[in-house]
Amino acid sequence: MVFLLVGLTGSGKTTYATQRLETTGAVRLSVDELLHARHGRYGVDYPERDYFALEAPVVAEVRERLVELIAAGCDVVLDHGLWTRAARDEWKKLVEEAGGRWRLLYFPVPREELLRRLQERNRRSDANALTVTEAALDDFYARFEPPHDEGEEIVEADGL
Repeated sequence: MVFLLVGLTGSGKTTYATQRLETTGAVRLSVDELLHARHGRYGVDYPERDYFALEAPVVAEVRERLVELIAAGCDVVLDHGLWTRAARDEWKKLVEEAGGRWRLLYFPVPREELLRRLQERNRRSDANALTVTEAALDDFYARFEPPHDEGEEIVEADGL
């Protein structure tokens, strides 16, 4: 089983993955953590405009590792935002072609709560401590396509 996590930055994907899915034996693959290990903090150690260029090779590596883990019979958590339907469809197809099954878990969180969480995270320095401004969050919302009729399961914020 491959758990595909969908949600904006700060929606609780990593918390859910580490507290609920990794503890049951699923292997977590995190694009953000690999990116952080190689390039540092978003908006601090590299400019926001460089994110997609830096992210592309990391995503390719995660895709390869995901296929290997499916072949090995492991449950996997893809801890990545999957903001667009096209991206979700690509990952679903990859999982199916590799012989796996997927579950699409969606983490809807109100904007005000995301802002509160992000302000708290901005004070940290780990891989998930992106320096996200209110303007950046607005940009994220503009690019995010909430899943609808894609087989998604809703994970409520208080369910964390």
